[in-house]
Order: sequence, then C-alpha cells, then structure tokens
Amino acid sequence: MTTLTTGARTADAQQQQEAPRRRGRRGMARNWIGGTLGWLWLLIVLVPIYWIVITSFKTQSTYFVENPLVPAKDPTLENYRLVLEAGFVRYFMNSVIITIGAVVPAVAISFMAAYAIVRGSGKRFLRWTNSLFLMGLAIPLQAVIIPVYLIIIKLKMYDTLGAIILPSIAFAIPLSVLVLTNFIRDVPKELFESMRMDGATEWGTLLHLAFPLTRPALVTVTIYHGLTIWNGFLLPLVLIQSPDNRPLPLALWNFQGQYGTNFPAILASVVLTTLPILVMYAVGRRQLLSGLTAGFGK
Repeated sequence: MTTLTTGARTADAQQQQEAPRRRGRRGMARNWIGGTLGWLWLLIVLVPIYWIVITSFKTQSTYFVENPLVPAKDPTLENYRLVLEAGFVRYFMNSVIITIGAVVPAVAISFMAAYAIVRGSGKRFLRWTNSLFLMGLAIPLQAVIIPVYLIIIKLKMYDTLGAIILPSIAFAIPLSVLVLTNFIRDVPKELFESMRMDGATEWGTLLHLAFPLTRPALVTVTIYHGLTIWNGFLLPLVLIQSPDNRPLPLALWNFQGQYGTNFPAILASVVLTTLPILVMYAVGRRQLLSGLTAGFGK
C-alpha cells in the first residue's frame, strides 16, 4: 500500500513538472505565429514607404515607364528643388509654430489640471471638473467646426496661425488630462506627504516630484498631440485663406494641384513633411514606449 502511494505521488510530481513544459511549448508556438504575423504586417507597412521614397528620386518622364518598385537608374534631386522653391520652408515654419504653440500650452495646462484633480482639496468641485474634461473626449472636431469658425470670426483671428492654435489646445486637453491623472494617481501618497513634511510647496511638489515620475506620460501625450496637430487638415482648410499662412498638410494639397500629375514632386513633398515626425519619434522613442507600456499596465 505504501509503495502504491509513493508511486502515485511520484507520478503526480512528474505531471506537475511536465505541465509547465507543455504550456511553454504551446506559448512558443503562439509566439512564432505572432512573430510571423508581425513581420508580415511590417512588410505591408514598409512597401508603400519604400515606394514613396524611391519615386521621389525619379523624373516625371520615367515615372510611368519604369517599374514602380525598382529604384531609379538615374536618381535626381530635381523634385526636392521644385518643392523647396515652391515655399516649402515657409509652410514648414508655419507647421512648427502651430505645433509648438499648441502642444506646449496644452500639455502644461493638462499637467497642472491633472495634479489639481488628484491632490486638490475640493473633491466635489474637482470631480465635476474631471467629468467636464472627460465630456470633451465625446465631442469630435468635425461636429463643432462651424461654431469654432464663428468664434474665430468674432475674435477677428481668421486667417492667422492663432486661429489653429487655440482650437488645437482645447481639443488636446481632455485626453491629456485623462492620461496624466491616471499616472499622478498611481504615485504613492507617502511621497507627497514626505515632500510636504520637508516644507515643499505645491509648486515644488509639482515640479520636483510629480514631473519626474510622470515624464513618460508627458512625453507620450506630447508626441501624440504633436503628430495629430502636425497632420491636421480640417482646421487649416476652414480657418486659413492666405497662402503665406498655410501649414504643411494644406500645402501638400496645394502641391497636388500645382504639379498636377507630377507624382514624383508630390511624393518628394510627402518625404520632407514626414522627416520631422520620424525625428520626433526617434528622440522620444524610449519615453514613448515606457509610457505606453505603463498605461497598459494600469
């Protein structure tokens, strides 16, 4: 009887040891499938980018003759010269002014608002304020573009860069407050109490404690809103009339009409427009990934 019991225990122990191995093999199989699908998706994404880059170095005469996926035999920079001579630098600076002028105030206001919502004393008022910010997420820009246009006309800001900056700030704040509130709420209360015991003011706590701990979230919302505002098309289309105040997305539309069927020149303007986005991602890649990973962990 004792021998049978010992044998049963040994068999159970072996099954328990083999179970994780079987689960590990199944997990590795799922990882192989996921990795294969990931590489296929990367290939699908890279093919159009590859086509845009190689086509921008082709001439208009060879564009319809050569294979679209084969690099140009005699690459040329003529398309980039045409784009730069068409006022690309001016449009680029307009986009830079709009993006910085909207993202910096929006992130700063959202950060202070999120800190006040989490650490403020008026709980009822702050809950109502937080609900008001959340309501902003339910209002798309397309639904209020006509009221925004009328307000800009009343403020006598039509056809100015400020006409794009102010609405962009308003539409960037709700999501930023939501993300930053969750990050600040996860900071241990003991850290805030220790800062208060050391004699730190609210501004000191905000800058020396909350800011370093929420830096990944700040970088995440900055890059997200920066890309959104940089690629924005509806607001410039409605609120900008003068060619000198056009940002890059509206200028690309103008290039398409200007060059007609000169697709290499149009794609050269697309490449120049995309370069700042790639630089922004390369600079803040680590903080962006850590912020997104922490957000999924919540």
